[in-house]
Amino acid sequence: MSRRIAIEPLTAEAFAPFGDVIEATGAPDRIINRGLCGRWHDRARLDFGPEGRAGISLFRAEPRTLPLTLEMVERHPLGSQAFVPMTADPFLVIVAPDEGGRPGRPQAFRTAPGQAVNYLRGTWHGVLAPLAPPGLFAVIDRIGPGENLEEHWFHHPYVVG
Repeated sequence: MSRRIAIEPLTAEAFAPFGDVIEATGAPDRIINRGLCGRWHDRARLDFGPEGRAGISLFRAEPRTLPLTLEMVERHPLGSQAFVPMTADPFLVIVAPDEGGRPGRPQAFRTAPGQAVNYLRGTWHGVLAPLAPPGLFAVIDRIGPGENLEEHWFHHPYVVG
């Protein structure tokens, strides 16, 4: 089996098993503020569990270069996690299906300007990987009790790109 993973453009259809692509596509769901603002309503399935609450944090990650060596993925069993870039620069989104409690073969996507992602609860995903500086993101995720991080290190790394 090849350990090389090609990068695909990020689309809502391809990403649906892992979460939501957050973007303003099509006509707005609502026009608000006396006709001066379009609202694309409820674009992500946020999930913080019965004991969690929503928190907004800021992350600044070092830009990555391609090809990227993928050694580890992680998941959050207690809540979803959304990454909203604070610039129009692309970032790399890596996800993997769950196969009996372990990640299956990863998939990689490159975002387009104006796209953000929301990983569903329990989705295996790579770490934040901006492709340009400054790598600044607003992250909406679960704040609350319990262990909400599980990591999986691959015995043989993948090469993305």
